[in-house]
Amino acid sequence: MPGTPYSPTSIAKILHEASTKAGIRKRVTPHMLRHSFATHLLEQGVDIRYIQTILGHEPSTTTEIYTHISKRYIEKIKNPLDELFENST
Repeated sequence: MPGTPYSPTSIAKILHEASTKAGIRKRVTPHMLRHSFATHLLEQGVDIRYIQTILGHEPSTTTEIYTHISKRYIEKIKNPLDELFENST
């Protein structure tokens, strides 16, 4: 019925069918999608406070658990002190 929320069972079934059609062999859960969504937002530069609001978390520590930062983004972070020392020589 339109406007009726999906049940957790229905969401899991839809996700399972979609991942099977996509050729994904690993088990995929709604929680994994939520986690990935939060991580991608963070990697795009979205402030963690906005992500916290989108996910409906009260404490920011809950959001921080969901958001893993990929190694390639961490490697791109430059230490501002390194830049100071490069410019002073």
